[in-house]
Amino acid sequence: MSQIAERRIATNGIELNIAEQGEGPLVLMLHGFPESWYSWRHQFEPLAAAGYHAVAPDMRGYGKSDKPANIEAYNQVEVVNDIIGLIPALGYDTAIVIGHDWGAPTAWSCALNHPDRISAVGALSVPFSARSPVQPMPAMREIFKGQFFYQLYFFEPGVAEAEFEKDIRTALKKFLVMAAGETDLTTLSARGPDDDMFTGLPNPETLPAWLKETDLDFYTAEFERSGMRGPLNYYRNHDLTWELTEGAPTEIQQPAMFVAGDRDGVIMMAAAALQAMPDHVKDLRINELIPGIGHWTQQEAPDKVNDALLRFLRQL
Repeated sequence: MSQIAERRIATNGIELNIAEQGEGPLVLMLHGFPESWYSWRHQFEPLAAAGYHAVAPDMRGYGKSDKPANIEAYNQVEVVNDIIGLIPALGYDTAIVIGHDWGAPTAWSCALNHPDRISAVGALSVPFSARSPVQPMPAMREIFKGQFFYQLYFFEPGVAEAEFEKDIRTALKKFLVMAAGETDLTTLSARGPDDDMFTGLPNPETLPAWLKETDLDFYTAEFERSGMRGPLNYYRNHDLTWELTEGAPTEIQQPAMFVAGDRDGVIMMAAAALQAMPDHVKDLRINELIPGIGHWTQQEAPDKVNDALLRFLRQL
């Protein structure tokens, strides 16, 4: 960690804080919710040692990066433009982009829409899905009618912010452990559409081995400083992103990789997308599930993720 440096870089009309280590071809690592550049802490040294310039930004709305006020500023077209703008700002013509959670659809979209800038693409947890033929939010409301679904709960401005920010540390601990491989999601109590996020979730007495108290300290300090509005705004732009991407390509031609945990709730929800992914990602060189881990792929299984990343990079 002592070798990782941070600085702010101007891109797409805002500034992003980046963490970086190493020299060589550019590898951009994009985090998800509710995380930061720090979620890639185990990847910097192996990538730098292999001869790459490893860069992980705090995505817009997170950490030390700028936090536009408007909800609409967090649509995926703008987020993708942030990342594409980083490439020349860092002195490169092209980059390899790897994303996890929300960073995964951003990485896929970078490759899909900017093949001149993205030479290869990887994703953790979230498989590629082509643009839906139907508007996302009405479909989501119909699918989860009468149930609690976190993305619907996140949609109303101010509601989830208040619950998270009442006790950031406890909320993050509950959320991170709930989505990890140690939790059997089928044992969690069913909840209704009027329930909140955290009341029914157990408060873990101990942390899993992959999440240290110092890690939770870091995340807590980041979100106590930045708040949760920007991160939650990503969920409020499904429909706007869908409108803005009409006519988008449906196939990714660059070399690609995908890795996820076999206990990841996203994989359970996205089983059809995972099965169909090779039909849309035409040069999918690595497509692997890691046994026994959940949603926080590169944090729960850093050695296996690093092995997959380096195998993929060696093929390029």
